[in-house]
Amino acid sequence: MALNYIWLAFFLIAFVVALLKFIFLGDTEIFKLIVEGMFDSAKVAVMDIAFPLAGVMTFFLGLLNIGEKAGAINFLARIIGPFFHQLFPEVPKNHPANGQMIMNFSANMLGLDNAATPFGLRAMQSLQELNPSKETASNAQIMFLVLHTSGLTIIPLGVMAQRSILGAQDPSDILIPCLIATYIATVASMVITGIWQKINLFNRIFVTWVGGISLLLGLLLWYLSQQSKEQIEVISKVGGNLILLVIVVAFLLGGLRKKIDLFGTFVDGAKAGFETSVKIIPYLVGMLVAISAFRNAGVMSYVVEGFKYVIALTGINTDFTDAMPVALMRPISGSAARALMIDSMKQFGADSFVGRLSCMFQSSADTTFYIVALYFGSVGIKKTRYAIIAGLIADFIGVTAAIFLAYFFFH
Repeated sequence: MALNYIWLAFFLIAFVVALLKFIFLGDTEIFKLIVEGMFDSAKVAVMDIAFPLAGVMTFFLGLLNIGEKAGAINFLARIIGPFFHQLFPEVPKNHPANGQMIMNFSANMLGLDNAATPFGLRAMQSLQELNPSKETASNAQIMFLVLHTSGLTIIPLGVMAQRSILGAQDPSDILIPCLIATYIATVASMVITGIWQKINLFNRIFVTWVGGISLLLGLLLWYLSQQSKEQIEVISKVGGNLILLVIVVAFLLGGLRKKIDLFGTFVDGAKAGFETSVKIIPYLVGMLVAISAFRNAGVMSYVVEGFKYVIALTGINTDFTDAMPVALMRPISGSAARALMIDSMKQFGADSFVGRLSCMFQSSADTTFYIVALYFGSVGIKKTRYAIIAGLIADFIGVTAAIFLAYFFFH
């Protein structure tokens, strides 16, 4: 029901604001702007997202089918099983969903969005097979989605590239604070959702795994901090894509070793990729059109100005508020948040406090509403329970961490 109310609110608020603009400000273009934006967003949802996704989904789900038949997914599930069993007690330790989820998280961490989505959708389908109530999100599905929306990325290459284009002296200077902020958001999302689901996460296995991952990330950060911008970009491009290519080759060689019909198995899995891409179109269109109406009505700018006014009343330093449009838009629309980030760097400078903080906001959270519509829509989930609230809390923690870290590193 939460998603129903949020979706309705986008349209109603946009309509009321547009009506007030027309009556009191004489804005005769506002309705045209909103309607044209709705049509454009509907087109984007199908032509720029769903159809391109169909090709990627077809390939990677075909590849995943080979990996499952070859035993690669089960191998990953056995390795990560003890840790994932703490987060997903409903999922058997050796279930393929464990391997599929770790593939999704790994692709996200490496910045490989095109690969992460098919892995994630396949994981959601596997979790749906374990779900006793097919229209209601299970605890495991909510935990997976909230972790996904925390947006953990080791190297935000796209943001760094945009900083370089706009003239930043050291585009990679945001790397360490970005990773710290998104890691805080990820750990917080585990704890928040675990408390909601009454899972005891403060045990030896969970603490050991989180501590070990934290140590590895710390060592990686230390190593990257010793490298130049050019070296970091090379490490990111080569490392991420090399790992993905190794996975492709390993799955194929594993299938060859098991003497399975590689191409036939690929085709069987690929069919599901196209079917899933078509199935999610209504969910994408509905959410993106609503977000477009909300944004084009100018509601977001009013929210930001109100936020700045309230912060000013508290006497707290308000330098960070100029970057808040990115933080507020990020859970709603990734492309809109990216545009606002670029606009902030153009207006204030790529190396300004606001410019850097805008980049950190872009990297420390993910598009919660889009992810909810995409992932739950792919398996027919209608009752999302507390998934959106938990995801937004994780986003808030990531944004708050980014603000403190920005003041510490750059102010």
